[in-house]
Amino acid sequence: MQVPSSDQLVAALSTMGVRGSASESSARHGLEQIVVAAALVDPAVRRLYASLDRTAQTAVAADWRELAEALVRLARQDTATRTALRDWLVLHAPPPLPPAAAPPSDGTSNAIGGNSVLHGPSVQARDIHGGLHFHSTAAAARTTMPIPRQLPPVPARFLDRESDRQALDTLRARRSPHAPQVLVVSGPPGVGKTTFATQWLVEREGLFPDGQLYADLGGPDAAGEAGPASPATVLEAFLIALGAPAVPVGVAQRSALWRSMTAKLRLVVLLDSAFTAAQVRPLLLTAPTGLTMVTSRSHLTGLQVDGAAVHRLDGLPAESAVELLAVGGGTRVSEEPAAAREVVRLCGRLPLAVALASAQLAVRPHRSVSALADSLSRGRGVLDALRVDGVAVMRTALDLSYELLPESSARLYRRMGLLPTDRHDLAMLTAIATSEERESEGDDAADLAVHALVEANLLVETAPSTYRFHDLVQPHARRLGEKSDEPHEREQTMRRFVGWCLSTAASAELLLTPSHRLAGHDAGIGHVPPAPLRSPEAALEWLDTHRKALIGAVRHCAKAGWHNSCWRLTDLMWPLFLRLRPTEMWIEAHRLGRAAAQADGSGPGLSRMLTSGAIGLRNAGCYDEAADWYRQALELATADGDVRQQSQAFNGLGHINLLAERLDEARTHFEQALRLRESIGYHRGAALSRRRLGETALASGDLDAAVSHLQDSANELAALDEGYEAARAHALLGRALKRRGDFDAAVRRLQDALNHFRSGSGRSEHWEARCLEWLGQVAQSGGDLVDAARLYGAARDILRRLSPEDAERLDERRGPGGWGAPPGGPGGGGRRPPRGRAGASP
Repeated sequence: MQVPSSDQLVAALSTMGVRGSASESSARHGLEQIVVAAALVDPAVRRLYASLDRTAQTAVAADWRELAEALVRLARQDTATRTALRDWLVLHAPPPLPPAAAPPSDGTSNAIGGNSVLHGPSVQARDIHGGLHFHSTAAAARTTMPIPRQLPPVPARFLDRESDRQALDTLRARRSPHAPQVLVVSGPPGVGKTTFATQWLVEREGLFPDGQLYADLGGPDAAGEAGPASPATVLEAFLIALGAPAVPVGVAQRSALWRSMTAKLRLVVLLDSAFTAAQVRPLLLTAPTGLTMVTSRSHLTGLQVDGAAVHRLDGLPAESAVELLAVGGGTRVSEEPAAAREVVRLCGRLPLAVALASAQLAVRPHRSVSALADSLSRGRGVLDALRVDGVAVMRTALDLSYELLPESSARLYRRMGLLPTDRHDLAMLTAIATSEERESEGDDAADLAVHALVEANLLVETAPSTYRFHDLVQPHARRLGEKSDEPHEREQTMRRFVGWCLSTAASAELLLTPSHRLAGHDAGIGHVPPAPLRSPEAALEWLDTHRKALIGAVRHCAKAGWHNSCWRLTDLMWPLFLRLRPTEMWIEAHRLGRAAAQADGSGPGLSRMLTSGAIGLRNAGCYDEAADWYRQALELATADGDVRQQSQAFNGLGHINLLAERLDEARTHFEQALRLRESIGYHRGAALSRRRLGETALASGDLDAAVSHLQDSANELAALDEGYEAARAHALLGRALKRRGDFDAAVRRLQDALNHFRSGSGRSEHWEARCLEWLGQVAQSGGDLVDAARLYGAARDILRRLSPEDAERLDERRGPGGWGAPPGGPGGGGRRPPRGRAGASP
């Protein structure tokens, strides 16, 4: 089809906007061309549309709808074209008009008109009258959570790739409407796979309104070693991003929950730098409404066998690569076209290599392009065995870029390469400077040094004052750090880095869990100034975003034999483990910390590693090993006369027995913990032990004892200003009162708890669903089946997303007679004993 020019399009749209509806014939011969051209000149179309009056805009909208119907009819024999047209029309339809003033009416009416798009349940009819209600689905419940937007930022300057974009569009259009879609973008390192995939997805974000998830599967891990990233770890992050407060143990269980939560979502997932098909499979979306895009240096043949479509990304077209070189080279590039083409050839037309060459021209304005080409042709080695046309382009380019750096930037570059993290922020980079450097160069020295690295395209700024290496650059920086700096210099860099992690983690601990601080911790955290943390929210965000740096520091301390720092840092990371629940990291850190505390000869340190680590093991479902750690902690605390740690061990053993439904053993251990905590005046701990005794009594059917324990616990926790823990006690108390027949009192307790779990500070969807279910049981027992159905339905909508197993259990209560059927299970539909992370709490 011949596509008209911008001027022809604007003229045609102007005519259409004033003449009214277009016929199908017009759609065939005129408007069809306009639709195709609008994708190329969309800004002009939007400006013209905005300039029209309301009458003309209404006519345009009417024409657009008629055009859409005509085009779909024209494409009825071509599934790929029809699918592409539908996707395109969603993105490029004229914006909806503002609602006109509604005429006065004596009654309630509903009208759907204009250029409306409805997602979810809808009704189609000529007229709609009376009250109209749409009941939310599980997907609609997600609207209460922030929609994830995790795609990496795209560069301001993105050259060409038009043919590659069209190729992906074609692959997407060929998909089956009933099958999940997986697109693989493969290519050599430095070809720009991530940038291209991100750009393509950002341009089509309107097709995926439920969010964008991103994971780097092949980037350096927290120890600075190459991946691959664990699918279990990635699934844990994805599930948390979608709002799951409880993540099951194991890849299979997490993958099953992932499929359940995304079954009807219009979601896009970008899996970056994948190593193998096996690494990717547990992370794939299985719904036809979503899209999984994978980038990899290999073709991932295994995924192709499964139905994935693959597009290989090659270097930039020569003209585009020369244009990129001219960004830094200016007129020198046009003055030496042959030399410019040679530089581009030597760079393999890889965007990263060309950008580095461009940066060299920018920082040396008097250097000719010919001289640069001559330098690049004399390669001095390889970087990660990357060769283009037999020439080791990347290391040559990186070495040349490094040699042009100011001394302060070169020094920082080498130090950054040594750090076991993939995220560098200004506070961290300032901390690894020596005190002499800060005194002589000023407090903003790190900022200036980083600026030169960014300008040389050796670092990428991912957020304000936050940077990362390209995956080809970090090995180069690490090699230079290991080769160029003396051993004592490397050790001092890592000492300062670990000291910064210790001091900032200590600040976070004081803000989030001040009662957890171990006596003497302040003497062991060094003298490196911490990152500024001004609120508990900022402290939790710092722990979350620096988790790889923290576990990397723990690993380095274990490897270097810095035993005291190893177990102290693990202990200071307690708020991270408590609030964010990274199970695998929790267990790994405490295994290393346990060995370090033993080597350090620290009884208190070993005791803390055992009790805190046992919680991580318990949350992972490793009950036997967790119990063994608790017993070791109990023996150690008894030998040291540490009553508080003895009570912690008894309480932990009690919780494991409660989870395993060994109620007599659980009660005995909780009673021992309560006596010890009361003997030393540990009031918060005593209140928590009473709540556990209440849970145990409730599980055994001793309702009077349960009410007494839970009432005392709730009152004591409220007096201690422990709002969240008090709300949990109130919820359990309401459940106990219901089972005892005190319906009015039960409703008051459960409603108070529900209000707390819906508030900002005490937000917990997991406990919100539990309160709704228990309120439904109260209503059902009282004969109010309408209210019971409403409450059960609300609980089920939340559980479908958070815990499909519990949602299925709740569905089973309905039966053929609806929600009015008698509750199943002991005590009127009691909740199954929690397993693993879902029911675990310190």
